[in-house]
Amino acid sequence: MNYDTALSYSSQWLDIIKQENFPDETQAKWIIEESKNNFAEHFNRGWLEYRKSVTEAGDWASVEWSGKGSMFTDVMGRKYIDWLGGFGALDLGWCHPDVVDAVIAQVKRSPMPSQELIDPLRGVLGKLMADITPGDLKYSWFAASGTEAIEAAIKIAKLYTGKSAFIVAVKAFHGKTMGSLSMMGKADFRQPMGLLYGGNVYHVPFGDAGAVEQQLEICDNVGIDVAGVLFEPIQGEAGAIVPPDDFWPRVRTATRKYGVLLIADEVQTGLGRTGRLWGVDHWDVAPDILATAKSLGGGVMPISAVTTTEEIFKPMMYPNPFMHTTTTGGNALACSAAIATINVILRDRLWEAASTKGAYLKEKVDDLAQEFPQVYKEVTGKGLLIGQHFHTPELGYKVAAELFKRGVVVAGTLNSAQTVRIEPPLIISQEEIDEGLNRLADAVGVVAKMM
Repeated sequence: MNYDTALSYSSQWLDIIKQENFPDETQAKWIIEESKNNFAEHFNRGWLEYRKSVTEAGDWASVEWSGKGSMFTDVMGRKYIDWLGGFGALDLGWCHPDVVDAVIAQVKRSPMPSQELIDPLRGVLGKLMADITPGDLKYSWFAASGTEAIEAAIKIAKLYTGKSAFIVAVKAFHGKTMGSLSMMGKADFRQPMGLLYGGNVYHVPFGDAGAVEQQLEICDNVGIDVAGVLFEPIQGEAGAIVPPDDFWPRVRTATRKYGVLLIADEVQTGLGRTGRLWGVDHWDVAPDILATAKSLGGGVMPISAVTTTEEIFKPMMYPNPFMHTTTTGGNALACSAAIATINVILRDRLWEAASTKGAYLKEKVDDLAQEFPQVYKEVTGKGLLIGQHFHTPELGYKVAAELFKRGVVVAGTLNSAQTVRIEPPLIISQEEIDEGLNRLADAVGVVAKMM
């Protein structure tokens, strides 16, 4: 332990946090080296080996400094078009002024709850969630991350039904804490952990309503009690996979038939991303439980929510209203950000922007895929959640890397690039879309010549 060093080092970084001027070259290079060293020695060395910001940035790694709208700048002054959107957390872009102003105003008054007095914003956000979610959803519980929302959804389903089994999808992504991880449909993250959730979890192909119906029937016939069926409306991590139009309506009918709760994981698809306010709105389906996170905080504060009906929420209120709590979940700062975010999304009808911009963007990427069939396998998605599917992970990474060199950031790492999402802020301008498309065409052309 070295308290004096920690005091001096924290003071040095507090000065950097507070500085308003852009770093000069000397300071920028110091920040880059410090950041790389701190990640390697104190956070996660493996991240540095897979981040394009390190492997493809030349002599000096790209380290974040500031952002506005759909553009951000690193400490060396290099500017990037954001086609990644923080994996869906930046629907409103970087530092949306309405959200920032709300948080600044709240932080000057009371950032965290007393844990005894009623904190009004938690109730306000609960009412807003009831107003904007489909069906009869009424009560909400708040945390900070998507995986916490899924954990709460699992717990609520078990509490209400008294059952323990779940049906989920192959290639699904629901988070990496133990309960959420148990519902995941990818061996890469599940297998190393060994035994996960103690109840039965059955994986079925996403989009195959017949498989869901059959699994529900089998469980019913053999006496396995199913608490919930959990799906993403459109699979995000798997590559913006859109199910057939009959999938959600048939699953809704089947879950009602067998007395099973339908849980929609809207962590990535919710709040306008896919061209409707909620992903399930594409099929006019109202789930029993809805989980959201990521963009709920407007890209300014981390916050998640799980929202359900009054009937289903009763076991969370009686006899023990503290059945599932978190000290900082639903704090005033996070709620102020979420309230401002919802206001902006509704006021500006951003789901309509996502629909229009997404249709245009997807059509152009489809054209590119037809021009370069040796590179692309297919293009999928709805709204501004678009999946580029490549023939190999190597091709996908090369395209993502070439894009990064041209100042456009998308997903795709050395170990996960066969599918690369395009997921920009919903407020991205037409000019930024067109410029990104020009750079994408150039990047794909370069990769095609390498083959």
